[in-house]
Amino acid sequence: GLTSWSSPLMEQLNFFHDHTLLILTMITILVSYIMGMLMFNKFTNRYLLHGQTIEIIWTVLPAIILMFIAFPSLRLLYLMDEINTPSITLKSIGHQWYWSYEYSDFLNLEFDSYMIPTNELEMNGFRLLDVDNRIVLPMNNQIRILVTATDVLHSWTVPSLGVKVDATPGRLNQINFLINRPGLFFGQCSEICGLIMVLYQL
Repeated sequence: GLTSWSSPLMEQLNFFHDHTLLILTMITILVSYIMGMLMFNKFTNRYLLHGQTIEIIWTVLPAIILMFIAFPSLRLLYLMDEINTPSITLKSIGHQWYWSYEYSDFLNLEFDSYMIPTNELEMNGFRLLDVDNRIVLPMNNQIRILVTATDVLHSWTVPSLGVKVDATPGRLNQINFLINRPGLFFGQCSEICGLIMVLYQL
């Protein structure tokens, strides 16, 4: 079937989302059932002062459930941080209203990427997403992106690849990913930085 992810990283993020949502659904159903039983039944026990067993259960059970969420989450965090040997390195520099790109593996290959204004957009273009110079990256290869900024905070994000990294002036951040299907992937502005809106495309 058709999927919304285009990298193994995004696939794992999606699986983790479904896994966590299932746990939350089970907790919600259980708590709703118990609350309903408390409101509608008439059972009372005037000699019941404490219940050591049930107190142990409702202390230990949530801790176990949290472990079922924490371990997959930590695994995913380490997967996202892992830097494999990259086949290609791209440097991305955030500016107000545009991005600059440099292919570090090639000599003198750098360009600016501006968003196309709505009045200059072609009929089949994507409003507020399309740019004049797109970057081209290989499929089924490890890609390293080095991200920085020249002025204010930006964020280099491509949702369908599961990639989001902050562009901070004076700091070089890096992220590693692999694209496992061909396509045109868009990034959106995803950083609150005053009146500045930065859009770009991969």
